[in-house]
Amino acid sequence: MSGPISQRLKQLGIELPTPPAAVANYVPFVVTGNLLFVSGQLPLENGKLAVTGKLGDGVALEDGIRAARLCAINLLAQVRAAAGGDLERIRRLVRLTAFVASAPSFTDQPKVINGASDLMVEVLGEAGRHARVAVGAPCLPLDAAVEIEAIFELS
Repeated sequence: MSGPISQRLKQLGIELPTPPAAVANYVPFVVTGNLLFVSGQLPLENGKLAVTGKLGDGVALEDGIRAARLCAINLLAQVRAAAGGDLERIRRLVRLTAFVASAPSFTDQPKVINGASDLMVEVLGEAGRHARVAVGAPCLPLDAAVEIEAIFELS
């Protein structure tokens, strides 16, 4: 399908991957009414974890921002699957909940997650402006540096 969202992705040089499969006993997304809940996505690139470790302890801020951006791309891939391939069904991104693997002294989680927030606004325009939670965590699955889940409203 081709529409404004698909065109923006193309302009940004982003090709959505095949959505990653769940790695445990859960589903990648749940649709209830017009809300889509997408399970936490990791910074996968070409099917592999691209950024591992802890921010403030070996992982640079720029790498964390890149990890958050990759999580956002994987969120959009899951939305495409949930919406039957039609990203134009996105009415808005409601909320991102983000976890940043962090050293105890690291306090720039919001800057890290801007990597995802900025991408969502670039791709979705005003519909990409969202509520957000960005918290530090001592450890994430598979030693990922970032994990992000989302709630979208679909048409």
